Amino acid sequence: MKHVSTAAILVAAGQGTRIGGSVPKQFVPLAGKPLIAHAYAALTSHPAVDEVLVVIGAGQEAALHAALGMPVRYLIGGATRRESAANGLAAIAADRVLIHDAARPFLSHAVIDALLAALDSHEGALPALPVADTLAQGGEKLGETVPRDGVVRVQTPQAFRTATIRAAHQAWPEGRDATDDAQMVRALGHAVALVPGDMTLEKITHPADFAAAEARHAAAMRVRTATGYDVHRFAEGEELWLGGIRIAHDKGLSGHSDADVVLHAITDALLGAIGAGDIGMHFPPSDPKWRGAASARFLEHAAGLIVAQGGVVDFVDVTIVCEAPKIGPHREAIRASIAAILALPESCVSVKATTTERLGFTGRGEGMAAQAIATVRVPAGNA
Repeated sequence: MKHVSTAAILVAAGQGTRIGGSVPKQFVPLAGKPLIAHAYAALTSHPAVDEVLVVIGAGQEAALHAALGMPVRYLIGGATRRESAANGLAAIAADRVLIHDAARPFLSHAVIDALLAALDSHEGALPALPVADTLAQGGEKLGETVPRDGVVRVQTPQAFRTATIRAAHQAWPEGRDATDDAQMVRALGHAVALVPGDMTLEKITHPADFAAAEARHAAAMRVRTATGYDVHRFAEGEELWLGGIRIAHDKGLSGHSDADVVLHAITDALLGAIGAGDIGMHFPPSDPKWRGAASARFLEHAAGLIVAQGGVVDFVDVTIVCEAPKIGPHREAIRASIAAILALPESCVSVKATTTERLGFTGRGEGMAAQAIATVRVPAGNA
């Protein structure tokens, strides 16, 4: 069967003037990292999402790199949200597309799953919540109430068959703005399916929204800590990879993958924090497809499982045990590499090194070991 590809467009081109200050809201910290980083991690970690394209405003390139800690695919948006979405649609080639606002940070994989499933029988789909409050006309004085039966609150991401949403944008009248993409698909004559929304997908618009989101997120989270440990022997003719960085040395570490003892230890710590077994369960050494694989893939997978549960990686600490090579000259590069893989600020990653005073297998120079500890937060229901 042909693979049905899925792209995600993360719209983050606004200036966020309603929150005040000089920093656009998508780059303001929330729950330990920039607002945009939450949605980006949720999208990139979903197994059905093949690519993520970020749409930013002119001059926001440096802020985007600082917020995500790694090079990402991006383009410059337009003067309106509709123009930004259209720019993104012109740059993707996938069969399906998710269009999401960076101002809705707490996106669950369950919502993405429901949206993509709805596209099997519809041209578009969006998450929606019922309206609980009384609705009334307003102004200076209270007016007549508005029936709320059948009224819903529309959220993002909104999912579409790519050809359909492109056609809807092309057919939309020039000069007329649209508050979301789904109304353009409806105007083209297509039905848009509704899937259950999520209260945690509330949009961040005003300063009070940040405070409410912080409180809601903190109240719903529980802290977990777990450790990871890994060992690999030295071997002639192998490359030495530590923390995703290639280190010049006369020997490398032997293993089924690239034998990155640092990333393996951190991966096990993250898996342990959510009770998800160990690295061997997810990437069996008996499977030839992992031969020589970059261990960054293992760490990204473990972090993605945490994000899929609505969790957050707060801090990782790793101690490298060896006599040689000297870790000091490479410490900051290793730290930066781990931070980039996990989309964390470098201040949330600690890298240390020690020897065993020439005792044991590391002391004899036969191999290396690494001990890691990870602190994460997961929703209370998963704790």
